[in-house]
Amino acid sequence: MKLRLKQRATTLAIFFALMAVLGSMVVVSGVAPIRASSGHWAITKWFLAFSKNRSVATHSLGIKAPELDDLGRVRRGAGHYETACANCHGSPLRARSPVALAMTPTPPLLPPLVERRKPRELYYVVQHGILFAGMPAWPTQKRPEEVWDVVAFLVRLPQIDRDEYLRLISPETRPAPLPTADGVATAPLATCTRCHGADGGGGPGGAFPRLVGQPSEYLLDSLEAYAAGERHSGVMQTVAAVLTDEERRVLANHFGKMMAPGTDPTASPEDSEAIARGRKIAEHGLPDANVPSCIDCHGPGEQPISENYPRLAGQPTWYLERQLRLFHAGHRGGGANAHLMDTVAANLQETSYRDVAMYYSSLGNASQEDD
Repeated sequence: MKLRLKQRATTLAIFFALMAVLGSMVVVSGVAPIRASSGHWAITKWFLAFSKNRSVATHSLGIKAPELDDLGRVRRGAGHYETACANCHGSPLRARSPVALAMTPTPPLLPPLVERRKPRELYYVVQHGILFAGMPAWPTQKRPEEVWDVVAFLVRLPQIDRDEYLRLISPETRPAPLPTADGVATAPLATCTRCHGADGGGGPGGAFPRLVGQPSEYLLDSLEAYAAGERHSGVMQTVAAVLTDEERRVLANHFGKMMAPGTDPTASPEDSEAIARGRKIAEHGLPDANVPSCIDCHGPGEQPISENYPRLAGQPTWYLERQLRLFHAGHRGGGANAHLMDTVAANLQETSYRDVAMYYSSLGNASQEDD
Protein backbone atom coordinates (compact mmCIF):
# COMPACT_ATOMS: atom_id res chain seq x y z
CA MET A 1 0.00 0.00 0.00
CA LYS A 2 2.78 2.40 0.95
CA LEU A 3 4.66 1.50 -2.21
CA ARG A 4 1.64 2.35 -4.40
CA LEU A 5 1.17 5.72 -2.70
CA LYS A 6 4.84 6.45 -3.18
CA GLN A 7 4.65 5.49 -6.87
CA ARG A 8 1.59 7.72 -7.38
CA ALA A 9 3.26 10.63 -5.62
CA THR A 10 6.33 10.18 -7.79
CA THR A 11 4.19 10.07 -10.94
CA LEU A 12 2.35 13.24 -9.97
CA ALA A 13 5.61 14.99 -9.15
CA ILE A 14 7.04 14.07 -12.54
CA PHE A 15 3.84 15.19 -14.29
CA PHE A 16 3.83 18.61 -12.63
CA ALA A 17 7.54 19.01 -13.26
CA LEU A 18 7.00 18.28 -16.96
CA MET A 19 4.11 20.75 -17.08
CA ALA A 20 6.27 23.39 -15.44
CA VAL A 21 9.06 22.77 -17.96
CA LEU A 22 6.57 22.87 -20.85
CA GLY A 23 5.02 26.10 -19.55
CA SER A 24 8.45 27.66 -19.17
CA MET A 25 9.33 26.71 -22.73
CA VAL A 26 6.13 28.29 -24.04
CA VAL A 27 6.80 31.52 -22.13
CA VAL A 28 10.48 31.76 -22.99
CA SER A 29 9.91 30.95 -26.67
CA GLY A 30 7.30 33.70 -26.96
CA VAL A 31 4.92 31.51 -29.00
CA ALA A 32 2.00 32.22 -26.63
CA PRO A 33 0.00 35.15 -28.14
CA ILE A 34 -0.82 38.11 -25.92
CA ARG A 35 -2.67 40.14 -28.54
CA ALA A 36 -5.89 41.72 -27.37
CA SER A 37 -7.30 41.60 -30.89
CA SER A 38 -7.95 37.86 -30.63
CA GLY A 39 -10.01 38.12 -27.44
CA HIS A 40 -10.15 35.46 -24.75
CA TRP A 41 -11.03 31.83 -25.24
CA ALA A 42 -14.53 31.08 -23.98
CA ILE A 43 -13.18 29.05 -21.05
CA THR A 44 -10.75 31.84 -20.15
CA LYS A 45 -13.50 34.45 -20.32
CA TRP A 46 -15.75 32.35 -18.08
CA PHE A 47 -12.97 31.64 -15.59
CA LEU A 48 -11.93 35.28 -15.26
CA ALA A 49 -15.54 36.48 -14.88
CA PHE A 50 -16.35 33.79 -12.32
CA SER A 51 -13.19 34.47 -10.33
CA LYS A 52 -13.82 38.22 -10.41
CA ASN A 53 -17.41 37.90 -9.21
CA ARG A 54 -16.50 35.54 -6.38
CA SER A 55 -13.57 37.70 -5.29
CA VAL A 56 -15.62 40.91 -5.26
CA ALA A 57 -18.45 39.25 -3.34
CA THR A 58 -16.05 37.86 -0.73
CA HIS A 59 -13.79 40.88 -0.22
CA SER A 60 -16.67 43.35 -0.04
CA LEU A 61 -18.26 41.56 2.89
CA GLY A 62 -18.40 43.83 5.90
CA ILE A 63 -18.39 47.07 3.87
CA LYS A 64 -21.31 49.23 4.96
CA ALA A 65 -22.77 51.77 2.57
CA PRO A 66 -23.63 55.28 3.79
CA GLU A 67 -26.78 57.13 2.72
CA LEU A 68 -26.70 57.13 -1.08
CA ASP A 69 -29.93 59.00 -1.88
CA ASP A 70 -28.44 62.44 -1.30
CA LEU A 71 -28.63 64.41 -4.57
CA GLY A 72 -25.36 66.16 -3.79
CA ARG A 73 -23.60 62.79 -3.73
CA VAL A 74 -25.19 61.84 -7.03
CA ARG A 75 -24.12 65.12 -8.65
CA ARG A 76 -20.54 64.72 -7.48
CA GLY A 77 -20.45 61.14 -8.73
CA ALA A 78 -21.93 62.13 -12.08
CA GLY A 79 -19.39 64.91 -12.57
CA HIS A 80 -16.48 62.55 -12.06
CA TYR A 81 -18.08 59.82 -14.14
CA GLU A 82 -18.40 62.12 -17.14
CA THR A 83 -14.79 63.24 -16.75
CA ALA A 84 -13.06 59.93 -16.05
CA CYS A 85 -15.36 56.97 -16.73
CA ALA A 86 -17.70 57.65 -19.65
CA ASN A 87 -15.00 57.24 -22.29
CA CYS A 88 -14.68 53.55 -21.48
CA HIS A 89 -18.14 52.69 -20.12
CA GLY A 90 -20.32 55.05 -22.13
CA SER A 91 -23.08 57.27 -20.78
CA PRO A 92 -26.60 58.42 -21.68
CA LEU A 93 -24.85 61.00 -23.91
CA ARG A 94 -22.29 58.91 -25.76
CA ALA A 95 -21.23 55.41 -26.68
CA ARG A 96 -18.02 53.75 -25.54
CA SER A 97 -14.97 54.91 -27.45
CA PRO A 98 -13.48 52.69 -30.21
CA VAL A 99 -10.35 52.33 -28.08
CA ALA A 100 -12.39 50.93 -25.20
CA LEU A 101 -14.21 48.53 -27.53
CA ALA A 102 -10.85 47.19 -28.72
CA MET A 103 -9.77 46.29 -25.18
CA THR A 104 -9.78 42.72 -23.87
CA PRO A 105 -11.91 42.37 -21.88
CA THR A 106 -14.14 45.14 -23.18
CA PRO A 107 -15.24 47.62 -20.50
CA PRO A 108 -18.90 46.78 -19.92
CA LEU A 109 -21.95 48.96 -20.29
CA LEU A 110 -22.80 49.68 -16.67
CA PRO A 111 -26.61 50.07 -16.39
CA PRO A 112 -27.40 46.33 -16.67
CA LEU A 113 -24.35 45.41 -14.62
CA VAL A 114 -24.90 47.69 -11.64
CA GLU A 115 -28.44 46.42 -11.20
CA ARG A 116 -26.90 43.05 -10.31
CA ARG A 117 -24.36 44.48 -7.90
CA LYS A 118 -24.76 45.45 -4.27
CA PRO A 119 -23.54 48.96 -3.38
CA ARG A 120 -20.73 47.50 -1.31
CA GLU A 121 -19.55 45.49 -4.34
CA LEU A 122 -19.62 48.57 -6.55
CA TYR A 123 -17.60 50.40 -3.92
CA TYR A 124 -14.99 47.64 -3.80
CA VAL A 125 -14.53 47.63 -7.58
CA VAL A 126 -14.31 51.43 -7.90
CA GLN A 127 -11.97 51.70 -4.92
CA HIS A 128 -9.58 48.89 -5.80
CA GLY A 129 -9.99 48.28 -9.54
CA ILE A 130 -9.73 44.85 -11.17
CA LEU A 131 -6.56 43.04 -12.17
CA PHE A 132 -6.25 41.86 -15.80
CA ALA A 133 -9.25 43.97 -16.81
CA GLY A 134 -7.88 47.46 -17.39
CA MET A 135 -10.05 48.76 -14.54
CA PRO A 136 -7.81 51.10 -12.50
CA ALA A 137 -7.93 51.56 -8.77
CA TRP A 138 -9.09 54.89 -7.36
CA PRO A 139 -6.12 57.30 -7.63
CA THR A 140 -5.87 57.53 -3.84
CA GLN A 141 -6.90 55.05 -1.19
CA LYS A 142 -7.39 57.85 1.36
CA ARG A 143 -10.72 59.23 0.10
CA PRO A 144 -13.42 56.55 0.44
CA GLU A 145 -16.18 59.19 0.61
CA GLU A 146 -15.36 60.20 -2.99
CA VAL A 147 -15.82 56.59 -4.07
CA TRP A 148 -19.20 56.48 -2.35
CA ASP A 149 -20.20 59.57 -4.36
CA VAL A 150 -19.53 57.60 -7.54
CA VAL A 151 -21.43 54.60 -6.18
CA ALA A 152 -24.42 56.84 -5.40
CA PHE A 153 -24.45 57.87 -9.06
CA LEU A 154 -23.99 54.32 -10.35
CA VAL A 155 -26.90 53.01 -8.28
CA ARG A 156 -29.15 55.57 -9.97
CA LEU A 157 -27.61 55.23 -13.45
CA PRO A 158 -30.03 52.58 -14.84
CA GLN A 159 -32.94 55.00 -14.34
CA ILE A 160 -31.18 58.10 -15.69
CA ASP A 161 -32.10 59.28 -19.19
CA ARG A 162 -30.22 61.74 -21.38
CA ASP A 163 -31.98 64.85 -20.08
CA GLU A 164 -31.46 64.00 -16.42
CA TYR A 165 -27.83 63.13 -17.08
CA LEU A 166 -27.33 66.53 -18.70
CA ARG A 167 -28.88 68.22 -15.68
CA LEU A 168 -26.55 66.32 -13.37
CA ILE A 169 -23.30 67.02 -15.20
CA SER A 170 -24.04 70.40 -16.75
CA PRO A 171 -26.60 72.34 -14.73
CA GLU A 172 -25.40 75.64 -16.17
CA THR A 173 -24.47 76.95 -19.58
CA ARG A 174 -20.78 76.35 -20.14
CA PRO A 175 -18.63 79.43 -20.70
CA ALA A 176 -16.39 80.23 -23.65
CA PRO A 177 -12.80 79.02 -23.71
CA LEU A 178 -10.64 80.67 -21.08
CA PRO A 179 -8.07 83.17 -22.44
CA THR A 180 -4.56 83.35 -21.02
CA ALA A 181 -2.95 86.61 -19.99
CA ASP A 182 -1.53 87.13 -23.49
CA GLY A 183 -4.86 86.40 -25.15
CA VAL A 184 -3.96 82.92 -26.42
CA ALA A 185 -6.86 80.51 -25.98
CA THR A 186 -6.21 77.53 -23.74
CA ALA A 187 -8.33 74.63 -22.46
CA PRO A 188 -12.05 75.44 -21.94
CA LEU A 189 -13.48 75.79 -18.46
CA ALA A 190 -15.89 72.95 -19.18
CA THR A 191 -14.28 70.52 -16.76
CA CYS A 192 -14.22 73.06 -13.92
CA THR A 193 -17.68 74.47 -14.51
CA ARG A 194 -19.24 71.04 -14.91
CA CYS A 195 -18.92 70.67 -11.17
CA HIS A 196 -18.22 74.06 -9.62
CA GLY A 197 -20.54 76.09 -11.85
CA ALA A 198 -19.78 78.84 -14.35
CA ASP A 199 -19.87 81.37 -11.50
CA GLY A 200 -17.67 79.22 -9.27
CA GLY A 201 -20.52 78.97 -6.76
CA GLY A 202 -20.52 75.21 -6.32
CA GLY A 203 -23.48 74.35 -8.54
CA PRO A 204 -27.12 73.77 -7.50
CA GLY A 205 -27.65 72.84 -3.89
CA GLY A 206 -24.00 73.34 -2.96
CA ALA A 207 -23.04 69.91 -4.28
CA PHE A 208 -19.47 71.10 -4.82
CA PRO A 209 -17.13 73.48 -2.96
CA ARG A 210 -17.20 77.14 -3.96
CA LEU A 211 -14.21 78.52 -5.84
CA VAL A 212 -15.49 82.07 -6.09
CA GLY A 213 -14.13 84.31 -3.35
CA GLN A 214 -11.02 82.22 -2.79
CA PRO A 215 -7.63 83.93 -3.23
CA SER A 216 -5.87 83.11 -6.49
CA GLU A 217 -2.75 82.15 -4.55
CA TYR A 218 -4.67 79.55 -2.53
CA LEU A 219 -6.40 78.13 -5.60
CA LEU A 220 -3.09 77.80 -7.45
CA ASP A 221 -1.45 76.19 -4.44
CA SER A 222 -4.33 73.70 -4.25
CA LEU A 223 -4.13 72.80 -7.95
CA GLU A 224 -0.38 72.28 -7.70
CA ALA A 225 -0.80 70.11 -4.59
CA TYR A 226 -3.45 68.01 -6.35
CA ALA A 227 -1.28 67.61 -9.44
CA ALA A 228 1.69 66.50 -7.34
CA GLY A 229 -0.43 64.03 -5.37
CA GLU A 230 0.27 65.94 -2.15
CA ARG A 231 -3.39 66.76 -1.61
CA HIS A 232 -5.34 63.55 -1.88
CA SER A 233 -8.40 63.37 -4.12
CA GLY A 234 -9.20 60.83 -6.77
CA VAL A 235 -11.39 63.46 -8.43
CA MET A 236 -9.15 66.51 -8.38
CA GLN A 237 -5.86 64.68 -8.94
CA THR A 238 -7.33 63.37 -12.17
CA VAL A 239 -8.18 66.90 -13.31
CA ALA A 240 -5.17 68.86 -12.06
CA ALA A 241 -2.48 66.44 -13.20
CA VAL A 242 -3.26 66.92 -16.91
CA LEU A 243 -3.18 70.73 -16.75
CA THR A 244 -0.07 72.66 -17.70
CA ASP A 245 1.50 75.08 -15.24
CA GLU A 246 0.09 77.96 -17.27
CA GLU A 247 -3.42 76.49 -17.32
CA ARG A 248 -3.38 76.05 -13.54
CA ARG A 249 -2.24 79.64 -13.11
CA VAL A 250 -4.89 81.03 -15.44
CA LEU A 251 -7.68 78.97 -13.89
CA ALA A 252 -6.68 80.11 -10.40
CA ASN A 253 -6.66 83.76 -11.49
CA HIS A 254 -9.98 83.37 -13.30
CA PHE A 255 -11.89 82.17 -10.25
CA GLY A 256 -9.84 84.23 -7.79
CA LYS A 257 -10.89 87.48 -9.46
CA MET A 258 -14.59 86.71 -9.28
CA MET A 259 -16.70 88.61 -6.78
CA ALA A 260 -18.31 86.37 -4.21
CA PRO A 261 -22.07 86.88 -3.82
CA GLY A 262 -23.59 86.54 -0.39
CA THR A 263 -26.05 83.84 0.58
CA ASP A 264 -29.39 84.02 2.32
CA PRO A 265 -29.42 80.78 4.34
CA THR A 266 -32.35 79.53 6.35
CA ALA A 267 -31.87 77.48 9.50
CA SER A 268 -34.15 75.39 11.65
CA PRO A 269 -34.06 75.88 15.44
CA GLU A 270 -31.80 72.86 15.72
CA ASP A 271 -29.48 74.32 13.07
CA SER A 272 -29.45 77.64 14.90
CA GLU A 273 -28.17 75.99 18.06
CA ALA A 274 -25.43 74.19 16.10
CA ILE A 275 -24.50 77.42 14.34
CA ALA A 276 -24.22 79.22 17.68
CA ARG A 277 -21.91 76.51 19.02
CA GLY A 278 -19.84 76.68 15.83
CA ARG A 279 -19.61 80.48 16.00
CA LYS A 280 -18.24 80.33 19.53
CA ILE A 281 -15.49 77.94 18.45
CA ALA A 282 -14.73 79.93 15.29
CA GLU A 283 -14.43 83.24 17.16
CA HIS A 284 -12.78 82.13 20.40
CA GLY A 285 -11.39 78.63 19.80
CA LEU A 286 -11.14 76.11 22.60
CA PRO A 287 -8.17 77.24 24.72
CA ASP A 288 -8.37 74.25 27.05
CA ALA A 289 -8.10 71.89 24.07
CA ASN A 290 -5.38 73.92 22.31
CA VAL A 291 -7.76 74.82 19.48
CA PRO A 292 -7.18 78.36 18.19
CA SER A 293 -9.93 80.54 16.79
CA CYS A 294 -10.77 79.92 13.15
CA ILE A 295 -11.34 83.54 12.15
CA ASP A 296 -7.71 84.55 12.67
CA CYS A 297 -6.73 82.52 9.60
CA HIS A 298 -9.98 82.02 7.70
CA GLY A 299 -12.08 85.08 8.53
CA PRO A 300 -14.42 86.77 8.64
CA GLY A 301 -12.91 89.58 10.64
CA GLU A 302 -11.40 93.01 10.59
CA GLN A 303 -7.83 91.82 10.18
CA PRO A 304 -6.46 90.97 6.70
CA ILE A 305 -6.16 87.27 5.92
CA SER A 306 -3.22 85.65 4.18
CA GLU A 307 -3.75 85.01 0.47
CA ASN A 308 -2.48 81.48 1.08
CA TYR A 309 -5.37 80.54 3.39
CA PRO A 310 -8.87 79.58 2.21
CA ARG A 311 -11.93 81.63 3.05
CA LEU A 312 -14.49 79.34 4.66
CA ALA A 313 -17.66 81.44 4.73
CA GLY A 314 -20.28 80.20 2.31
CA GLN A 315 -18.70 76.79 1.71
CA PRO A 316 -21.17 73.87 1.91
CA THR A 317 -21.51 72.22 5.29
CA TRP A 318 -20.75 68.76 3.95
CA TYR A 319 -17.49 69.99 2.39
CA LEU A 320 -16.15 71.73 5.48
CA GLU A 321 -17.07 68.82 7.71
CA ARG A 322 -15.42 66.41 5.28
CA GLN A 323 -12.19 68.45 5.29
CA LEU A 324 -12.04 68.45 9.08
CA ARG A 325 -12.46 64.69 9.15
CA LEU A 326 -9.72 64.28 6.55
CA PHE A 327 -7.36 66.45 8.58
CA HIS A 328 -8.20 64.46 11.70
CA ALA A 329 -7.39 61.18 9.93
CA GLY A 330 -4.21 62.59 8.38
CA HIS A 331 -5.60 61.94 4.89
CA ARG A 332 -6.20 65.44 3.60
CA GLY A 333 -2.74 66.57 2.56
CA GLY A 334 -2.28 69.84 0.72
CA GLY A 335 0.21 72.63 0.17
CA ALA A 336 2.86 74.08 2.45
CA ASN A 337 0.36 75.27 5.10
CA ALA A 338 -1.91 72.22 5.25
CA HIS A 339 -0.06 70.63 8.17
CA LEU A 340 -1.20 73.49 10.41
CA MET A 341 -4.70 72.00 10.43
CA ASP A 342 -3.68 68.47 11.45
CA THR A 343 -3.26 69.31 15.13
CA VAL A 344 -6.29 71.61 15.17
CA ALA A 345 -8.60 68.90 13.79
CA ALA A 346 -7.09 66.29 16.09
CA ASN A 347 -7.80 68.42 19.18
CA LEU A 348 -11.29 69.44 18.08
CA GLN A 349 -14.00 67.07 19.24
CA GLU A 350 -15.61 65.19 16.38
CA THR A 351 -19.05 66.34 17.52
CA SER A 352 -17.92 69.93 16.84
CA TYR A 353 -16.99 69.36 13.19
CA ARG A 354 -20.51 69.87 11.97
CA ASP A 355 -21.14 72.83 14.29
CA VAL A 356 -18.17 74.74 12.89
CA ALA A 357 -19.04 73.70 9.34
CA MET A 358 -22.64 74.86 9.71
CA TYR A 359 -21.57 78.20 11.14
CA TYR A 360 -19.29 79.00 8.21
CA SER A 361 -21.78 77.66 5.70
CA SER A 362 -24.41 80.02 7.09
CA LEU A 363 -22.34 83.16 6.56
CA GLY A 364 -22.09 83.57 2.82
CA ASN A 365 -18.92 84.91 1.23
CA ALA A 366 -19.86 88.58 1.10
CA SER A 367 -18.68 89.07 4.67
CA GLN A 368 -15.12 88.08 3.84
CA GLU A 369 -14.05 91.05 1.78
CA ASP A 370 -11.37 91.91 4.30
CA ASP A 371 -8.26 92.45 2.17
